[in-house]
Amino acid sequence: MSNDADRAAVATGRLLAKKKLTISVCESCTGGMLSAAITSVPGSSRYFLGGVIAYSDAIKMSVIKVAPSVIRRSGAVSAASARAMALGVRKITGSDIGAAITGIAGPGGGSRHKPVGTVYIAMATKKKVSVRKYSFNGRRQMVRKSAIRETFALLKEMLNSL
Repeated sequence: MSNDADRAAVATGRLLAKKKLTISVCESCTGGMLSAAITSVPGSSRYFLGGVIAYSDAIKMSVIKVAPSVIRRSGAVSAASARAMALGVRKITGSDIGAAITGIAGPGGGSRHKPVGTVYIAMATKKKVSVRKYSFNGRRQMVRKSAIRETFALLKEMLNSL
């Protein structure tokens, strides 16, 4: 990971530990990069319960319990899917916060309506779910790193509001 991601992981970890909150993640286009960043911090086992890399639609539906109708209607890369992924991983792990990332990192897979760089990030707590859409520029690794950076920013924002 980059130094920025490392610093964000440390800062986020401190906030989670201070607030005595746990997190779990469901990643698609980032393929475990968020989990790796979180667990690079010594002591992260105090707040990180686990993660699921739900790269295929089948895993999103069978493990995370995203309704097939959500994927059929909105697509795997959508606000609805990100929301369902965050809620699903939170439910199956019992964490206080569920974070989810789904997107199109490229170089292929994009369309006119969902170009490469389209990423949805969701955060779910017991009381609230928020989803944001991003349009990142750059090659595959840059899109993935940007998604991690923004996930930490959203998580920090959420934690500061709790």
